[in-house]
Amino acid sequence: MKKENYLLLGVTGGIATGKSTVTRMLKEMGAAAIDMDVIARQVVEPGKPALQDIVGYFGKEVLQSDGSLDRKKVSKIVFNDPEKRKKLESFTHPRIYEEFFRQVNMIVENNPNAVIQAEVPLLIEMNLQHLFDKIILVYAPREEQIRRLTKRDNISEAEAVQILAAQLPIAEKVKYADFVIENQGDPEHTGKQVEELWEKLRKLRIEN
Repeated sequence: MKKENYLLLGVTGGIATGKSTVTRMLKEMGAAAIDMDVIARQVVEPGKPALQDIVGYFGKEVLQSDGSLDRKKVSKIVFNDPEKRKKLESFTHPRIYEEFFRQVNMIVENNPNAVIQAEVPLLIEMNLQHLFDKIILVYAPREEQIRRLTKRDNISEAEAVQILAAQLPIAEKVKYADFVIENQGDPEHTGKQVEELWEKLRKLRIEN
């Protein structure tokens, strides 16, 4: 992919840190957005090669009655089986990246100076830093993550802790980030940080 004068941003963080809030604010300021979760769902739609590969390996029991992928069932199968998880990723990841960069190219064709963001929750766990020019981490303390999770998903504190245990601790992720947005106070405080970040990103694009 030819590198133009654009910036490709990976927005990440932990669960319930407020990544979507920050990406929404950046979009309102002018950043183009690519939804990696939507892409991940699209590549396994009925009729797509990735779904055919998944069914060929896992069997038809991973399909719902309408022929679509039962994502929860697949998640349970691969959760504690690294070999099967890697196999699943080998079916989906190449297609996800292909579609991702197709969308990047479409944006850049219309605006060679675009600031493009993609929200990738497990960016660091999956070692995808190399795909992006800059990494933005949306941070909230672990205690705040637990509080938000229990409220948002109506689960117990123990269940929230178990969910967090499956991800790299948020404090560990900070060292991988080029920019950190602290999203633990009021929305105005977060918004001010995003505005300051946007100015830095604009200057970076000009310098490039």
